[in-house]
Amino acid sequence: MSRLHASFVLGYHGCDASVGEKVLTGGATLSGSDQDYDWLGPGIYFWEADPHRAWEWAHQRVARKGCGQAFVIGAVIDLGQCLDLMSRDSLSELSAAYDSFKSTHSAAGTLDRMPENRKAGPHDQDSLLRYLDCAVIRHLHSALEAGKESDPALQEYDTVRGLFTEGEALFPGSGFKAKTHVQIAVRAAANIKGYFRVSPPKS
Repeated sequence: MSRLHASFVLGYHGCDASVGEKVLTGGATLSGSDQDYDWLGPGIYFWEADPHRAWEWAHQRVARKGCGQAFVIGAVIDLGQCLDLMSRDSLSELSAAYDSFKSTHSAAGTLDRMPENRKAGPHDQDSLLRYLDCAVIRHLHSALEAGKESDPALQEYDTVRGLFTEGEALFPGSGFKAKTHVQIAVRAAANIKGYFRVSPPKS
């Protein structure tokens, strides 16, 4: 839900340097992700308040592709109407969306084909491929979009925000994980109010 906390946050997006430099000079815009396994559904993804994690991801991206140059661009983001999955109201709304999503599959006789969250590989402890979560979030967005036809006052979400625990225990016996982070998926590009250059972390 929106307006439960300060609306403006700083986000960090890992990309290739050729893209980042064009965005900084106004010659390009960031592209959103729309993969079936995206954690927060479709949107332009940012690490909230964590430039170091963004740089880490950018370097991993370059290593996977075998080309390019790691780059991180910072952004001032107005959360606006936010599906904040760290608040009870938003979590309850998403739970109800799952019930609706499941009922839709049940009516269609396709319960056995409902998506599931999956592990990305043998060392994945966190089920990083969030097929089910993504499908439920998409279902919620579609329901809100359809509902506006009968209720124009109904508001769609500009952003989706979530906390993810990821990685090994921070220290033996800890409940904290080494890669825990907050991510934001920006659905409404107009809610990105400006970009800024981010220096690499000191080694």
